[in-house]
Amino acid sequence: MLPREFQTLSILQFKFKTQSMKKYIILFAVSLSMISCGDAQTTTKSKNQKEQLKGIVNKVVTKSEFKTLMTNKEAQLIDVRTSGEYTGGHIVNAKNIDFNGANFKTNIAKLDKNKPVLVYCQAGGRSGKAAAMMKEMGFTKVYDLEGGYGNW
Repeated sequence: MLPREFQTLSILQFKFKTQSMKKYIILFAVSLSMISCGDAQTTTKSKNQKEQLKGIVNKVVTKSEFKTLMTNKEAQLIDVRTSGEYTGGHIVNAKNIDFNGANFKTNIAKLDKNKPVLVYCQAGGRSGKAAAMMKEMGFTKVYDLEGGYGNW
């Protein structure tokens, strides 16, 4: 058996080693999570870069950017609000295709996927969903008005 002084010392050394190990384990866990988050961001960035190289655009734009995009003669201007909202006021030359309508996907599919699509709703929610859906359908350039018609 060890003398009492050595036993106390051994207990203190054990506690110190245990605390040090906890620090290393926490440091390892934090490092691992940072690495995995970095990979996710890199994957997202590389996916966006690949889409940009292919000419695929799906972005929310400001009112002034939207107006500039409207000057493109090939642009397809789509209002995805209800017909009642559309009748109450809309952007000139906008075509109304109700996002909540039964024929929304069918009507959207009739648009030219290779020409820019400018989409808006009242506040940005429906047009954001519509833009994501159009991207999935193969549209290459979709621009969503920030803040919707309420921002117009």
